[in-house]
Amino acid sequence: MGAQNVITAAPVSEDRAIQTVLVVDDSRLQRRILAASLTNWGYRVCEAGSGAEALDICRAMAPDLVLSDWMMPGMNGLDFCRAFRSLGRDDYGYFILLTSKSDKADIALGLDAGADDFLTKPVNPAELRARISAGERIVRMQRELSDKNRLIESTLSDLQVLYDSLDSDLLEARKLQQSLVSERFQDFGPAELSLLLRSAGHVGGDLVGSFPVSETRLGIYAIDVSGHGISSALMTARLAGYLSATAPEQNVALMRGRNGGYFPRPPAETIALLNTMFLGEIETEHYFTLLLADVALDTGLVTMAQAGHPSPAILRRDGRVEMVGTGGLPVGLIDGAEFEQFEITLSPGDRLLVHSDGITECETKTGGLLGEAGLTDILRRLRQCHGLAFLESLVWHLAECAGSDVFDDDISAVLLDFKAPAPAGF
Repeated sequence: MGAQNVITAAPVSEDRAIQTVLVVDDSRLQRRILAASLTNWGYRVCEAGSGAEALDICRAMAPDLVLSDWMMPGMNGLDFCRAFRSLGRDDYGYFILLTSKSDKADIALGLDAGADDFLTKPVNPAELRARISAGERIVRMQRELSDKNRLIESTLSDLQVLYDSLDSDLLEARKLQQSLVSERFQDFGPAELSLLLRSAGHVGGDLVGSFPVSETRLGIYAIDVSGHGISSALMTARLAGYLSATAPEQNVALMRGRNGGYFPRPPAETIALLNTMFLGEIETEHYFTLLLADVALDTGLVTMAQAGHPSPAILRRDGRVEMVGTGGLPVGLIDGAEFEQFEITLSPGDRLLVHSDGITECETKTGGLLGEAGLTDILRRLRQCHGLAFLESLVWHLAECAGSDVFDDDISAVLLDFKAPAPAGF
């Protein structure tokens, strides 16, 4: 047959999964018999007398169902089926081979070529209609699945756009949070101060810092807000304002004297004030641990108050390690909570390490936690290191213990290297 013959049927129901059927047979009579039945059932029918002609039709209009004879001159039904499957199309086309073959090996050969079903010639109209109904169920399910996949792809694409935007915002938030620790190393003459802040995610709930009190006094702090992520990071930003190094009038750890200067509020009193402010002014489920210290650079005396933060470590000049502290309640849990303070004295060559629980609770390769004993062992190994090199080496040892440089919790620390008491008039 040299021309395509389209038989126009009555309007096809839009509810049908199969609406257009292509009949392929080198016998005009066989095509007409099948086309008549299909037209009576309400399908749009196209005819082709060869596999090559059928491929041209498939490229032009993508039929929903193909009924193809197996034995045809030139391109037989199997070759046409393979070529049909290789065509790119948006939805699935159901393919039924018409054949007088019934051997299992022939059926397997047809299935391997891409056929979905078989009909034995001469075709029984009732069986043909039943096979088409079965094909409609499969095509409908496949199209529903394709629609859902397209919806999923579209949703994933939208989510990716949102994720990229959020990721960009989080990267900026990370820069802003890191900027709260503007000076990682400061030399005050009698002492050197080094800071470490490494978030487990883009942003975290840890914060470390310092603020000047006078020529011979220095305040240092370490904060760990409960939880992780944006809400914890926002809380650390607010707390940074309460302990500001640039706006002493806003720093709750300082009090203004009669001469207009500032002097330190006792650390325990400062933490109690923060607890009252936190519970009274901020509506949140977060709480935070805090260690606040007042360092006298002229004597090496350090007055500290601990609110649930891990016990600080003192690495003495001779290599001894001491864990000090009274524990205490976190800030923001109990109204009216009281906090104790304690004192230590640093001698020349001593170092004070104030650290977050991300260090002592770092999970090791064996499944346990590093703990104070593990930290003590690391500190002894680092006795020859100082300043930022000490903190960087500490992180390296943590990664070695954990078997990974990606940690589950934020890592933060303050290292105070005490070199010598400040001279008179410092």
